[in-house]
Amino acid sequence: MMYLLLLLGFVLLVKGADFFVDGCASIAKMLRVPSVIIGLTIVAFGTSAPEAAVSIVASLSGNNDIAISNVIGSNLFNSLVVLGICGLILPLNVQAGICKKELPFSIGMTALLIFFCAFFSGKTDGALQIGRVEGLILLLFFALFLYQQIHSALKNREVRPEEEQIGKKLSPSISVLMSIAGVVMIILGGNFVVNSASDIAAAFGMSQTLIGLTIVAMGTSLPELVTSVVASSKGENDLAVGNVVGSNIFNILLIIGASASISPMTLQRVALYDGIFLLVMSLLLFLFVVRDKKISRIQASILLLSYVCYSAYIIMR
Repeated sequence: MMYLLLLLGFVLLVKGADFFVDGCASIAKMLRVPSVIIGLTIVAFGTSAPEAAVSIVASLSGNNDIAISNVIGSNLFNSLVVLGICGLILPLNVQAGICKKELPFSIGMTALLIFFCAFFSGKTDGALQIGRVEGLILLLFFALFLYQQIHSALKNREVRPEEEQIGKKLSPSISVLMSIAGVVMIILGGNFVVNSASDIAAAFGMSQTLIGLTIVAMGTSLPELVTSVVASSKGENDLAVGNVVGSNIFNILLIIGASASISPMTLQRVALYDGIFLLVMSLLLFLFVVRDKKISRIQASILLLSYVCYSAYIIMR
């Protein structure tokens, strides 16, 4: 049954992502909103729903190791695997706006999370803690990010000429229905994959932290992977890149912020090292896109290789 649910989850993710990308791209054109903003907000929120469900439930139940490692692992998977695979399929052109604003903001929020873990810990037994105050600060930054994206969408209601030729032209009602159906299928598929994969991994005796960093992180990031790959294959590069960057911001600010505000999150010191690795990889990605304004196949291969090496390290650890 676990393997059947895993297979069903993959099917829902793939088809749901297809519906979601087509629906959101159509809505973007109707509202005259650039695809990158749709990717940074609506699509990012939809594909981050599995991470939100897993981390908030884990925090409420006291399984903070899974909650924090899920977010760090998911952001690593997004940055290295999702963009790596998309870059291998088709070199990804990255808008100057993302290079100047959203990507540096994502890096800054990752650094802020590490700072909170390292210097604002209330624990004296070697463990770290993200308390309610830090959680509320993260939520405040999330509100500011959301406001900025909405303001940008209202100010720049233009669709570039090349975007007009991409994707299907759908009616308003069909676009909305496809988007809703897509996100429901993505959430259901993500839950099926996470639950069944976690059960399978636990049967093999894996630890909570390792499950959170690998199986759960990969499972909850499958919506981002499938959505971005589908968007990239349809020529929606802005949607693909915006989805990943937006999802990483949502994960840190909304998910950790909400989880810590509900219940202070205690985590092991090893999570700090994983966070530092995430920051280093985010800076490497930033250097790639700032220099070339795209992610080439060679750079995509470097990102994927980095994830393989990281996975080997945490398994041995």
